[in-house]
Amino acid sequence: METTQKPLEKLNIFSFKGVQMRTFHLTWIAFFLCFFGWFGLAPLMTVIKKDLGLSKEQIGNIIIASVAATVVARILIGKLCDSWGPRKTYAALMGVCSIPVMSVGLVHSYEAFLLFRLAIGVIGASFVITQYHTSVMFDKKIVGTANAVAGGWGNLGGGITNMVMPLVFGFFVSMGYLPESAWRVAMIIPGVLLFVFAFVYYRFTKDTPAGNFEDLEISSEKSVKTKGALAKAAKDPRTWALFLAYGACFGIEITFDNVAALYFFENYETSLATAGILAGAFGFMNIFARAIGGIVADKVGNKYGMIGKGRLLAALLCLEGIGIALFAQSSSLAVAVITMLGFAMFLKMANGVTYAIVPFINRKAIGSVSGIVGAGGNVGAVLAGFLFKSSSISYSEAFMYIGGAIACIAAVVALINFEKEQAVMAETLSPSAEAVGS
Repeated sequence: METTQKPLEKLNIFSFKGVQMRTFHLTWIAFFLCFFGWFGLAPLMTVIKKDLGLSKEQIGNIIIASVAATVVARILIGKLCDSWGPRKTYAALMGVCSIPVMSVGLVHSYEAFLLFRLAIGVIGASFVITQYHTSVMFDKKIVGTANAVAGGWGNLGGGITNMVMPLVFGFFVSMGYLPESAWRVAMIIPGVLLFVFAFVYYRFTKDTPAGNFEDLEISSEKSVKTKGALAKAAKDPRTWALFLAYGACFGIEITFDNVAALYFFENYETSLATAGILAGAFGFMNIFARAIGGIVADKVGNKYGMIGKGRLLAALLCLEGIGIALFAQSSSLAVAVITMLGFAMFLKMANGVTYAIVPFINRKAIGSVSGIVGAGGNVGAVLAGFLFKSSSISYSEAFMYIGGAIACIAAVVALINFEKEQAVMAETLSPSAEAVGS
């Protein structure tokens, strides 16, 4: 027997009681595993580079491929959440994407590896489902915090994989596998975890606090109600402001997840394990940094409204841009690590603030808004990827350009009014009703 069929007004992270908290924990774990599969190859790229004979330009194309497919996937997944429900959508995504994760080790050419990296990138759409599912499980008073904690703990997978995959690789080498075989076998592990968890998620979560779409006999009604939701979301300029903002924060996060280990390995001549640990430290900050962003956003929103949240987001983006520029000019490994942790804090807080605003743009099209904004993160990563594939500029110069671009986006976000008329807000901020399409 569930304790309540309404969205929760409080987030007790140590509780597994009720469908809301059970779904919360299973959702961030699912996102964590998706991140693990998505970026499992990143810390092994020094080995893969040698095995497949990859050039800098080819590695740049691979980085772009790893995030490009997610752009379209996130928009489509957002629509599916609105109509099909997050439970089925998440289970299907994990099950399907586990296949290229497990089988990427079968490739022996740059072209084949590029295609597999593109296919694996679809799993990045998992973020949209994570944010959708927590948005319908928690009340507007706490939804920013819930979204930020779930997203942050899931993003933690990007850091942990940088730490763990080199160890998994080393284990298989110690078992007698050659390096060119060990990286291939290592990728089977995240693939299997994804496949198994697809069934776990389907079995133990529900679409809304009141039940699944089909159990409540609202699936077809929900589909009718959400018809045109994507168009409505796309017509709102605030959606595109958040699209840009998320490209400037999350887009740079996944770019950094992709290049950090290689950057430390080549620029500061660290070992593969050390480079993985340093890159992992960047991702590990998600355990608290994104959550802090969501918590601060909720407090600022309660006091200053949506305008306050918008100004907070702009300020964090500006600080992130400055931090990245300082990181690019680091003269030593110690300075690089310190500046990395600094800009990482602002970046991850900005992630949390962005999705503390998303649920308030259009409650009736929350999946579509979330999908478009989430896609913005990957568009940012794709554009950044072109900088890192260029043979005419160094990685340090690429980071400098990125810092400047983020500062410009911060200025744009500062000019946007995220507030809505109170009458409209009262209508759209009814999660218990809209979550089940009543």
